[in-house]
Amino acid sequence: MSVAGPDDEYPDTSGNEPPGGEGEFRPLPGPHHEPVYAPTPVNVSCGLWGVASVFLIAGFALTVVRQDRIVADFAARDTAGAVSTEQLADGVTTAVWGLLIGAVAYAGLLALFAYKAREGTRSARSVLTVLTVALLLAQFVLFPNTLTVLACGVAVVALVLLYLPSVALHFPRIPKSLS
Repeated sequence: MSVAGPDDEYPDTSGNEPPGGEGEFRPLPGPHHEPVYAPTPVNVSCGLWGVASVFLIAGFALTVVRQDRIVADFAARDTAGAVSTEQLADGVTTAVWGLLIGAVAYAGLLALFAYKAREGTRSARSVLTVLTVALLLAQFVLFPNTLTVLACGVAVVALVLLYLPSVALHFPRIPKSLS
């Protein structure tokens, strides 16, 4: 066992040295990737997906906070009295907490595919397109508020940046085989 020194052929630059000083050179396990140099619009888009995710989670957290207003609105619409206010409150509480958990999962998907798009994965750009369309359509159904609408706007801007002509080479087409 040799100790890695400053003149060794493969010095440890990964920062995984044991605490307390010099140790043996141990490369990290798994495949090693080259650093990604994405065009500026793609990097900005990746950041905007993060901002949209934060707005989305904050918007549904705001919905949880304002669930009493939602219950009051539903109770005012129920003129027949078929559902009690307590039943409405229980149903709305379950729905808004489920939507908040769903928003966190959705934000995770946005972050994952934004990262993959930053690496140049063409299919990630397509998935982000579908997720954005679904997010826009959900605004007509799921308790929209200012923050969730703002999340949609930021997501649309981030998506447009991924389709600019200047970033087309970052998302290469995969040639079809002639078999």
